[in-house]
Amino acid sequence: MSQYFEVHPDNPQPRLLKQAAQLLQQGGVVAIPTDSSYALVCQLDDKSAVEQLRRIREVDEKHHLTLLCRDLSELASYARVDNKQYRLLKLGTPGPFTFILEATKEVPRRVSHPSRRTIGLRVPDHKVTQALLEAHGQPLLATTLIPPGETDPMNDPADIRERFQKMLQAVVDAGACPMQPTTVIDLTDDAEPRLVRLGSGDPSRLGLSFD
Repeated sequence: MSQYFEVHPDNPQPRLLKQAAQLLQQGGVVAIPTDSSYALVCQLDDKSAVEQLRRIREVDEKHHLTLLCRDLSELASYARVDNKQYRLLKLGTPGPFTFILEATKEVPRRVSHPSRRTIGLRVPDHKVTQALLEAHGQPLLATTLIPPGETDPMNDPADIRERFQKMLQAVVDAGACPMQPTTVIDLTDDAEPRLVRLGSGDPSRLGLSFD
């Protein structure tokens, strides 16, 4: 039975988030709210937790997972970023953008794309997500909580618990999320940024236009 933490969306209770962080540190997979939708998260360096996260979503190692970071300085530890890329990242963080970047050696090979050695990174603009990252003390590996065979993410934390309570260690309930995925931009091409998915992040915020 997964634990259930009801937290205030604007003033999340530190005690509850500390308990959720402890479950993550013990190898758990937790459902959390973000500024785009609910997501599944686990520790970056926990092999069995990463496997469980993929098992819940029924995705293989070619599915890009995303590192949720507190800020840009943390993000730079896990991705190779040049000056041009950094300027774009600065414009889009925090916010509903996921950037595909070349992973550094800090990222275990098993969680980066197997052939490209890339990873998705983002800095979420959500008080609960940020507070949990602070309590945990390091980035969290994440994937949107879309049930197998479906296209839309789950948005009701009570439904999430009922459906996945045997597979999750906890659900953090901060109410409904926007239910719109992040905009995904691939910055690994030396020529130009490439739009992978248009979501809630407006590319014009980054000074980009995709026709």
